[in-house]
Amino acid sequence: MASSNILKFLAIFSLMNVCIASRTMPTSLVDDSQTQLLKYHKGTLLNGRISVNLIWYGKFTPSQRAIVSDFIASLSTSSPSQAQPSVVAWWKTTEKYYHLAGSKKNPSLSLYLNKQILDQSYSLGKSLTQKQLVQLASKGEQMNAINVVLTAFDVAVDGFCQNRCGTHGAKSTVVKGKNQKFAYIWVGNSETQCPGYCAWPFHQPIYGPQSPPLVAPNNDVGLDGMVINLSGLLAGTATNPFGNGFYQGPADAPLEASTACPGVYAKGAYPGYAGDLLIDSTSGASYNAHGVNGRKYVLPAIFDPSTSRCSTLV
Repeated sequence: MASSNILKFLAIFSLMNVCIASRTMPTSLVDDSQTQLLKYHKGTLLNGRISVNLIWYGKFTPSQRAIVSDFIASLSTSSPSQAQPSVVAWWKTTEKYYHLAGSKKNPSLSLYLNKQILDQSYSLGKSLTQKQLVQLASKGEQMNAINVVLTAFDVAVDGFCQNRCGTHGAKSTVVKGKNQKFAYIWVGNSETQCPGYCAWPFHQPIYGPQSPPLVAPNNDVGLDGMVINLSGLLAGTATNPFGNGFYQGPADAPLEASTACPGVYAKGAYPGYAGDLLIDSTSGASYNAHGVNGRKYVLPAIFDPSTSRCSTLV
């Protein structure tokens, strides 16, 4: 299981010496093999057509749900053409891991938005355990799927705002007598609980260098923060879905494709500064990726195994 800790980059920078924007990884962290920083543990990656199913737990408005569903739709190469830089271009960096793993064993991955399941009655209450998150994720498809649980602003989750903003993992199941697995992701809305921890750079950070918060591209600090965390966890899910893909460090707390580049969203990033993002001339909002339906998003850097650099769109 892997967690998203967006703002713990100060300590991670000093401990891990990870890259900032286009800076090359130190040779001490680069493996002699082609996998470089993130070692390939010979496991199966997600491949083929994989459905993304959204399980909305708690109260979200239709406009809030559209922010996330449009992001998922933007990941598909079959989606309507997007202005550049695009969400599709950002996602293509994950394909390089598939090339390293071997195309025969791990052919390309294609994501598409499938079901959206609403649980507005808080069927499991407003305080959830990890086991309950997996229970909710099980409401989605049972194979060839990534089931995403999104919890509302008033839902407490074990570890949320303390040591994680979201997590990903996998669950075994039986479908028509055959053993299968589906991947799952959980992300919480931190707007009222810990925006300085899980929604930076759209809110003042809770510690470290203080700089003015950026204007969220969809005018929703909580949901735009969720997209940042969700996108990073999707990159980790694609490249390390079952705990034996690409990662560095202990399997229960791995450094993955996106967490290898904490706090980096554009070139020129440094602790407390997200980088030189694009600015919408009308709204003043920051962004680095265009999506479908005229959407703009801020997406995290992904570690590029072919260059040993943190890859950003701008």
